[in-house]
Amino acid sequence: MRAIVLGGGLMGSATAFFLARRGVAVRLVERGYIGAGATVASFGNIRRTGRHLPQLPLAHRALALWNRAEALLGRDVEFRPTGHLRLIFDAGSRRDMERFAEAARPWGLEIEALAPGEIRRRFPGLGPSAIAASFSPEDGSANPRLVGPAFADAAARAGAEIVQGAGVPLVTTANGGFRVETEQGDFEADVLVNCAGAWGKTLAAQFGEDVPLSTHGPQMGVTEPLPHRILPVVGMWSQDAGAYLRQVERGNVVFGGGVPRVPVDDSGFARIDSARFAPQLEKIVRLCPALRDVAVIRQWSGCEGYVADDLPVMGPSRTTPGLFHAFGFCGHGFQLGPGVGDAMAELVETGRCETPLEPFGIERFAA
Repeated sequence: MRAIVLGGGLMGSATAFFLARRGVAVRLVERGYIGAGATVASFGNIRRTGRHLPQLPLAHRALALWNRAEALLGRDVEFRPTGHLRLIFDAGSRRDMERFAEAARPWGLEIEALAPGEIRRRFPGLGPSAIAASFSPEDGSANPRLVGPAFADAAARAGAEIVQGAGVPLVTTANGGFRVETEQGDFEADVLVNCAGAWGKTLAAQFGEDVPLSTHGPQMGVTEPLPHRILPVVGMWSQDAGAYLRQVERGNVVFGGGVPRVPVDDSGFARIDSARFAPQLEKIVRLCPALRDVAVIRQWSGCEGYVADDLPVMGPSRTTPGLFHAFGFCGHGFQLGPGVGDAMAELVETGRCETPLEPFGIERFAA
């Protein structure tokens, strides 16, 4: 079997890695640079709390791989299972947390519900006005700038060919499989895996599969370095856009959320909206008041694909044998990345997957 994986973000590079480990002759084709799209714009959150319940088996599979990431990849991608603390400031959000905790338990996720006194004792300085919180101790974060290239390099060591700077590919069917024409050459394969992220919709449509996907970018920022005091990833249960932050070991605090996502312009990327900066910082300071007078040294955005039902597209094409999809992760795919790659490699190589993927099938959008 010969396979081409289109898209060199975390999903594509992980899929190429796990395919190569299974002995499949695989070529990873990226229009620009590995990991430079939605992956590098990511917050780096590795959380299971608050996910759609059908995602939890895939999230559990991914977490097991995150725990083995350094051994699998041969380098440290800064995965740290520091726990995920999600603060609550209103009664409605507390009810949301309680409903989720009860519903998630049969899916294998146990989260701790914390009262105000417990928050103050275990996490001093975080959310002093919070009325409750949830804590998932096995979750954490990793460095989105490191993980895509790490998977791609490991895939190359396992036998995959990595093609960067390919430009926008022209994909056609040929010889019972697929032909991909790029600026770096033309390639053929029996199997094509669509990991093209926000551009996955275009490729799917070419094969008669329309997906209601829109593109937006996160509004992200990072502070100057500070003494390292914040151990968990910190988020917010909220009736609107919840904010989130984490402190890296070098001392900088990375933050995002709290405001609506930024639209993508003609460049294919979103730009930071300065009008949203102040309301975003208000929520960040609510999570950690000590950040009130800290300097923000950089902001960025990117381009992410959001499917109308807020679930990704994963699985085989319903129209074209040999075509598989894994795109549209709606801004919360980072945690799932290794699990997506492992599951897609299993599906491509064996025709089955031990992790249920049916809720994410592209056929849900068929007329």
